[in-house]
Amino acid sequence: MASIVGIVVALAALWAAPAQAQNYPSKAIHVLVPYAPGGITDIAARILGAKLTEAWGQQVVVENKPGGNGFIAMTAAAKAAADGYTLVMATGGDVAINPGLFKEMPYDVERDLAPIAMVSDAPLVLAAHGAAPYKTVAEVIAAAKAQPGRLSVATPGNGSVNQIVLEWMALNTGTRFQHIPYKGGAPAGAALAAGDIPLGILASSSVAPHVKSGRVRVLAVTMAKRSKLIPDWPTLQEEGVKEVDASNWTALFAPKATPQAIIDKISAETLKILNLADVKERFAGGGVETIPSSAAELDARVKREAEHFKLIIQKANIRPD
Repeated sequence: MASIVGIVVALAALWAAPAQAQNYPSKAIHVLVPYAPGGITDIAARILGAKLTEAWGQQVVVENKPGGNGFIAMTAAAKAAADGYTLVMATGGDVAINPGLFKEMPYDVERDLAPIAMVSDAPLVLAAHGAAPYKTVAEVIAAAKAQPGRLSVATPGNGSVNQIVLEWMALNTGTRFQHIPYKGGAPAGAALAAGDIPLGILASSSVAPHVKSGRVRVLAVTMAKRSKLIPDWPTLQEEGVKEVDASNWTALFAPKATPQAIIDKISAETLKILNLADVKERFAGGGVETIPSSAAELDARVKREAEHFKLIIQKANIRPD
């Protein structure tokens, strides 16, 4: 009798899932953002949220919960009801770097979060102050080898994907740099533009105004492929730095036990939105590309990068603030 009851309950759950998805959403959806307003994660959530509101007729509310290395928002999402009404717009740092950086975390990516879709990708660049003597990546590597650990490079902070790239470069070229962490991309970009520091690994959006003024020169992008937005910039791999492939991307996640039918519905609508010309244009205005992808592709990227980044963190002895 118990087994029959179990079968009936299981069948009822299977029948209920499509019905849940068909009626979803029936109230406001909350998208948590681990960072302050104005950054790429916040912008991604607001552009996507506005379009989901139009498509479904239910308000999508973006809630900024900055602080704690992203832990506050990510933990809130992990502990939220798994009904599709609380989502989180995360970065690669939240799901692929933090697990290798912190010995103890209040959330477990695989256990607590369900991938929905990739959303945006912002290239990072190796850039030099306009008056610095470095015109190519090869010249930077040569200078670093000539004075190990003395060539200063700015990033937005300890444990950032930018520092990961810096240490990845060092490990793959047999060099050492002096890492100078700033409190965010904007102050790091300003310091580079002012000539306070000769080099930086920064988001392309952080250096764009200074590139136009001639105060900063981009030497390479850190992704394996050239940016579609500025294809003239070479990649680090093209310039002889093997393997390095990293960027500042965002993606949408739900609490782990969210019904698959609801995740599939959000994923399908997200992909449709990210392929719209006006949405691509809005993202491009901030130097960001849309990267429509499936939940499976997102899951594979998180696992691949988490494995790579953990090795770099260990080999370079990277520590959080």
